[in-house]
Amino acid sequence: MKGRLPPEAFMIPVERIREGYYTDQYFNRTRDILERDGNNARVLMQVFARRQSLLCGIDQAIGILQRCADHSRDLTIHALHDGDRISRNETVLTIEGMYAVFAHLETVYLGVLARGTSIASSVHEVVDAARGRTVFFFASRFDHYLVQSFDGYAAHIGGAHGVSTDANGELFGQPGIGTIPHGLIAAYGGDTLEACKAFVRHMSGDVELIALVDFNNDCVGTSLQVARHFGRTLWGVRLDTAGDIRDVSVTGREPDSYGVCPELVFRVREALDREGFTWVRIVVSGGFNRQKLERFIELGVPFDAVGVGSAFYRSRIDFTADVVMVNGKTCAKKGRTLRPNDRLEKVQ
Repeated sequence: MKGRLPPEAFMIPVERIREGYYTDQYFNRTRDILERDGNNARVLMQVFARRQSLLCGIDQAIGILQRCADHSRDLTIHALHDGDRISRNETVLTIEGMYAVFAHLETVYLGVLARGTSIASSVHEVVDAARGRTVFFFASRFDHYLVQSFDGYAAHIGGAHGVSTDANGELFGQPGIGTIPHGLIAAYGGDTLEACKAFVRHMSGDVELIALVDFNNDCVGTSLQVARHFGRTLWGVRLDTAGDIRDVSVTGREPDSYGVCPELVFRVREALDREGFTWVRIVVSGGFNRQKLERFIELGVPFDAVGVGSAFYRSRIDFTADVVMVNGKTCAKKGRTLRPNDRLEKVQ
C-alpha cells in the first residue's frame, strides 16, 4: 500500500474552513438547513476529473476532510493516491457519511484537487516532452506566494527535478535551487564574469555554478569567457535571451530565430566543445512549454536542462463532486451515476 502525507504536513486553516469562510455560500446554507431540520441523510459523494490527467491533491483533500468535517470519525473515505494516472470521468475519491457533516467542505477539497492535478499534469507533460532532460519548476514568481508549498509538491509529483524556492520543496524535503539572476550581473556593472566570481567567493562549494550568459546578448562569447576562467568549476551555462531579440551569434532571420532558439543552442554547444569544454552543460529557459520542447527534441538541439515558468499555470483540470446514493439507495441527478472503481483504497 502506498503511503500518504498526513494532514499535519499541510498548512490547513482548520477553524476558518470549519466555519465556511472558504466555502461557496450555498454549501454553508445546505449544512445549516440540514442541521436545523434534523436531516441526518447519509450519502455517498463521488468525485471525478473531467479529463485524463496525473492526480495530485488527494492527500491534502483527505486532510481537509479529516480535520475540518464536524464529525470526521463518522466518515468513510476511499481514494486514489497522488501521482496516480487517471482517466476521464474516473472516480478518484468517495466520501460516505452524514451529508451535514461535510457538505461545507466541497468547495475546498475540489479546489485543492483542481490546482494540484492541473500543475502536476502540466509538469508531467513537459517532463515527457523533455525526453530525459532535467526539468526545473521555475514558476513561483507567476502566482501568489502562499501557494508555493503546494505548487512545488504538485511539480514534484509531476516529475520536476528541482524547484526555485524553499517553500516549493517543503513537503518533500528539497531546498530551492538557482544561482545567478540578471539583477546580480547588473549590480556588477553588467559584467557576467565578475558576478560569477562573486558567486563563487560567497556561495558554499555544494552550490553548483551555472552562469547566466545572455546579459550582453552574446551567449557564445560570454559562455567561453566564464568557461575559460572557471574550468571544471563551471557546472553549466544558462541561456535566457529575451523573446523579442536575436543573439549576436544567430545568423538566421526566420521568425523563430528570436530568443533561445535552436540555432543559438547549437552555436553555444559547438563553441564550448571546440575549446574542449565538453563537460559544461546547457540550461535553456524563457518561454518554454511542451510544444517548444518537442520541437527542440525533434531537431536534436543539444541542451541538458530546461527551466519552465508560467506555462505550468496555463492548463486547467476541473473536478466534480456528486451525491450518487442516499441512505443506501441510488439517488443522483440526471447524467450522473455511481461509478465504482476497484483502484480506490480505504483511508485509515
